[in-house]
Amino acid sequence: MGIVPNQDVMMKKILLVDDDPELRQLLATYLGRHGYDTLLLPDTRQLDAFLERYQPHLVVLDLMLPGEDGLAACRRLRGRGETLPIIMLTARDEAVDRVIGLQMGADDYLGKPFDPRELVARIEAVLRRGAQPPAAPFAKGGIFRFGDWCFDRGTRQLSRDGEAVALTSGEFALLNALVANANRPMKRERLIELTRGDDSESFDRAIDVQIHRLRRLLEVDPAHPRYLQTVWGVGYVFVPDGEDARDTGQ
Repeated sequence: MGIVPNQDVMMKKILLVDDDPELRQLLATYLGRHGYDTLLLPDTRQLDAFLERYQPHLVVLDLMLPGEDGLAACRRLRGRGETLPIIMLTARDEAVDRVIGLQMGADDYLGKPFDPRELVARIEAVLRRGAQPPAAPFAKGGIFRFGDWCFDRGTRQLSRDGEAVALTSGEFALLNALVANANRPMKRERLIELTRGDDSESFDRAIDVQIHRLRRLLEVDPAHPRYLQTVWGVGYVFVPDGEDARDTGQ
């Protein structure tokens, strides 16, 4: 049975889904001390109902859950267009778990055991990415068009022929950074810096995974991308006119 939040609307609501009751209570207490209102669930059976009723600002989702596991739940939520930030927890601190979680649409990951202070830092970083105002260039109107696509950096919306396409906070941050540096090859390290700030746990593969997800959204043929191109030995470049990119360095 889940625990419902307090009714202070000024507090950010965090939905924590983990089957360890001691960890749930520990994190709820710690997050409460840091100004967060925490909803608690032991599994995903009430997940959809809680999302609809309480509309949390972020979900912390354990990978190893009874019944529907965290990866399946994350994939299901993203598949129906849910864009709220998701942080995955995994007891196995392996790169493959992190990559799979990102592929399923998670915004970040954290290996168990962890210091509760680190979870708070991750939550703050993900929420901050989601609230960042768009940066120049293209600040006038905040709209950038390429091909059939319209990227509105002010409303944080991507659309094609007037139909909106859902972006996670991580996908938005990465596309925003690439659009702001159109036709300029960007190193993975620089993209991590622009999209994840001082998160020292981020790794190059995380950028590769999110590029893969964006290509599936934007490209007619993701295997032969027109807009999000690889610059071998450097990283990636956003090419709005779809021409072949050349390695000009970064």
